[in-house]
Amino acid sequence: MEKLYYTDKYCKNFRAKVMDIKNDGERYYIELDKTAFFPGGGGQFCDTGYVGKAYVSDMMEKDGKVIHITESIPEIDNDGYVDCSIEWDKRLDGMQQHLGQHVLSGCFYTLFGKNTCGFHLGREISTVDIEGSVDEEQIIKVESMANDIISDNIEVEVYTPSKDELKNTWTRRKLPDTDSEIRIVKIGELDTNACCGCHPDYTSELRMIKIKRVEKHKGNSRIEFLAGKRAVNYSLERDRVMSDVCRHLSCSEENLKGCVDNLEFRIKELSEKRKNLEDKLMVYRIKELNDKIENINGIDVISNIFIGEEIEYVSRIAKEILTSENIIILFACINEDKVNVIFSRSDIKNDINISEVLKKVMPIVDGKGGGNNKMAQGGGINSENAEKMLEKAKTIIEEMLY
Repeated sequence: MEKLYYTDKYCKNFRAKVMDIKNDGERYYIELDKTAFFPGGGGQFCDTGYVGKAYVSDMMEKDGKVIHITESIPEIDNDGYVDCSIEWDKRLDGMQQHLGQHVLSGCFYTLFGKNTCGFHLGREISTVDIEGSVDEEQIIKVESMANDIISDNIEVEVYTPSKDELKNTWTRRKLPDTDSEIRIVKIGELDTNACCGCHPDYTSELRMIKIKRVEKHKGNSRIEFLAGKRAVNYSLERDRVMSDVCRHLSCSEENLKGCVDNLEFRIKELSEKRKNLEDKLMVYRIKELNDKIENINGIDVISNIFIGEEIEYVSRIAKEILTSENIIILFACINEDKVNVIFSRSDIKNDINISEVLKKVMPIVDGKGGGNNKMAQGGGINSENAEKMLEKAKTIIEEMLY
């Protein structure tokens, strides 16, 4: 079988002879005398497209034969030939991401001696795993060098050396132990490595490489990146978002960071002022709650539903009240349709497990939670039953106290 995806990688449409068609009752497995459909490999996804009018949704390679998988049988000419086409945008995207990985891997190795230990080509984002830790300064240098490599328009050589030639061929990673032919991908003096994927002929076809994020992964560094059209579209969208932000903040791009820093400072300042006001108001809120105390067998029980209050503020109220002895607090905080629950107690003569109380009543609000003997929290999605839940909790406590 002639593999056009290697010999003529820019072939989008071709005419091929149907050599064999098998059917397993669900799908058809089509073998052609030649194909431009890349079956996948080296971390790169397979091509999709059409064999005749039959859509090729998947590919497989078996015993050197490339098999096209469809859900319908294609119409074949009298001479046994069929017109085929691949979905070019998908193929080009895969080629760009794959070469992007080679370029990034070469840059990390050239600049810092860090090799690649993993690669994943995703539908929206791709990742390359680099040995050890990588800091922000290294990322900036690698991204800059990668885009310089693109601008230099370096030829991407692909060849299959003999066994003897392989012995004298340097590669960034150890060659696979196989008796099969090994394809070598060489990018100028930047990188040489074994790979069975499809790549553009020149680095300029990548257009751009953009590193999005870095995270630690199993002792190494996982780099999220975009190449080609993905990177261009991402940069255009970031530019649009930045323009919108600058317009909303009435500032220029040059002053954006200073404007955001100032906004962050003002928000922090306002938050502190709000907290101070809440602390002053808390004295009156606690007085109102003390007026609602129900004494059950010598224990003061305070039950209340807060509407629209932040749970953090309600927690501070509970903590302040619990500085006194023999008090049990049953608080529910409703925001929209959700309810957060805080049950807590101070030191009391009866050893009530407040977590057990909460777990028994949380199903009433379609929720769950937990905690310890003295404090428990939970959340539910049925706020309409909040009052019913608190009444049930008081009943349970009353039974425990008598």
